[in-house]
Amino acid sequence: MLGKLRKKESIIKILGLLLVIIIGLNMKNILAIVTGSETPIAVVRGYSMYPLLREGDLVFAYKPKPEDIHVGDIIIYKGLRGNLVIHRVIKIRVINGKYYYVTKGDNNLLPDYLEFTGPDKAGIPYDRVEGLVISINNSTLKIPYIGYLSIWYHSRR
Repeated sequence: MLGKLRKKESIIKILGLLLVIIIGLNMKNILAIVTGSETPIAVVRGYSMYPLLREGDLVFAYKPKPEDIHVGDIIIYKGLRGNLVIHRVIKIRVINGKYYYVTKGDNNLLPDYLEFTGPDKAGIPYDRVEGLVISINNSTLKIPYIGYLSIWYHSRR
């Protein structure tokens, strides 16, 4: 009887470990479904958002409606070269019902003019916005340093 109980406990532990591994490997997909963003997690690279965000910080995002993004929010958008950019919204323009966001890194002197598209280079169009960085009580949700693992991994390729 005691042997059967230990065997059951071992099977339950193994199944639990497999479940944790499966969830861990699919975390990005799970978060994408929950947040509506294709980029629910992003690693900060560079120093354009210093001192708030530092290289290696891990941030979390969700995809809001275009009207739910406000001046002062930090967004993640797809750059014209396909890279992801994490910058603050400093102005919003609505042209013919389409939203454009003027963005700038906190540590940059000028807005992201080279990335702007739309009428008269209005800003970053909503369709290039990957997500809004999550903030709680005006504090950006981030995990410092953990993103260095991703930076190191991708630099080895």
